[in-house]
Amino acid sequence: MELRLHDTLTREKRTFVPLDPNNVRMYVCGPTVYDFAHIGNARPVIVFDVLFRLLRHLYGEAHVKYVRNITDVDDKINDRAARDFPGLPLNEAIRKVTEQTGKQFHADVDALGALRPSVEPRATEHIAEMREIIERLVAGGFAYVAEDHVLFSPQAMNAANASLPRYGALSNRSLDEMVAGARVDVAPYKKGNTDFVLWKPSKPGEPSWPSPAGITAEGRPGWHVECSAMAWKHLGEHFDIHGGGIDLVFPHHENELAQTCCAFHQQRMANYWMHNGFLQVESEKMSKSLGNFITIRELLADWPGEVLRLNMLKTHYRSPIDWTMKSLEESAKTLDDWYRVAADVEPGRPAVSVVEPLLDDLNTSLAIAALHSLRGSDVPALAGSLRLLGFLSESAAQWEGRKQQASGVDVQEVERLISERTAARSRKDFKESDRIRDLLAAMGVAIKDSKDGTTWEIAR
Repeated sequence: MELRLHDTLTREKRTFVPLDPNNVRMYVCGPTVYDFAHIGNARPVIVFDVLFRLLRHLYGEAHVKYVRNITDVDDKINDRAARDFPGLPLNEAIRKVTEQTGKQFHADVDALGALRPSVEPRATEHIAEMREIIERLVAGGFAYVAEDHVLFSPQAMNAANASLPRYGALSNRSLDEMVAGARVDVAPYKKGNTDFVLWKPSKPGEPSWPSPAGITAEGRPGWHVECSAMAWKHLGEHFDIHGGGIDLVFPHHENELAQTCCAFHQQRMANYWMHNGFLQVESEKMSKSLGNFITIRELLADWPGEVLRLNMLKTHYRSPIDWTMKSLEESAKTLDDWYRVAADVEPGRPAVSVVEPLLDDLNTSLAIAALHSLRGSDVPALAGSLRLLGFLSESAAQWEGRKQQASGVDVQEVERLISERTAARSRKDFKESDRIRDLLAAMGVAIKDSKDGTTWEIAR
């Protein structure tokens, strides 16, 4: 069995051949830590966590390096810091915001069952690498200095020799299309409309560092060069997989690729570019103006993280996903069943019927269908397969107990009522038995009678 992945750059599904099978390397764009992450942010976290787990399964845990960055220098962070901590110097306020929101992000994605990356670099810790890349680009004629800014020139890149990729190849756009379809910053010092910022002067009070390329005023990096620098530092000039949401293809990933390839004279930055599709809520685009903007934290107040994880993986990662309440309820019922059947079983090897779809460009929807077929045929393989996908992180009793706690149900009262109902049934007082059953249902408790007695669970 071989792993095949869809590459955004070549627009085809290709067999995955790592540059070094003893050091498989993947970079995924992480959060800008200025607020709670929304459910759309959860999709790349979950998708590339599954890929991380699969790569570890194939090559061994010690041979896979996963880097997911944290962007901690950004205008949105500055605005949030000034708003929330008006009495503090801006740099101190920024530190408070990024520490707080970084902890929130980690708590949320931990609850989703995502493994921590091998390395989680912060942008502000890699200014030296950013300066080095910018110096290389200026020296190579791919970037220029203008009014204390350093700007990258896509025209210069495309005019260079054939050993470099074409700017626009990743997003499949020409320079003219980029000008027509993008929000292009107009500035008198720019030589070309598509030129983008590598470094810019800082405003008073903003974070600032010594500038590259002979600029005397202090400044700060542009967004795109941050990821180029962190990927280079931790994975090298050329690595295996670069991932993120489809919204990052242009301009972020296009610009990342351009900077890195020009700085290090490489034909490729990553051998495989992978992008997950958009997420909408109840058939509408998620937005604050529509009132359907949902954070991971808000959903975790009502649903276990594994329910959100399963709900996300039921759709193939490259397809758009419609996030609905009905689908969440179905995912919760499925997980309740899997926990009852498999959580306390010694896991076997993941089933071939589950692994094979994952090897076909992470086809999690087919893998989940295979899980359902394992339920009645091979429970140890079901348990092992679920763990490969990041499920069954606790025992069946812990899962049920957490549901009960979250529901606010009084367990002792439920047990008392069930005992009373059992007594009523034994004396054939079915009217009383039905009354208690209805009372339990009103409390959000579902009961099931069998020859072994009565069991109960929180109704979804």
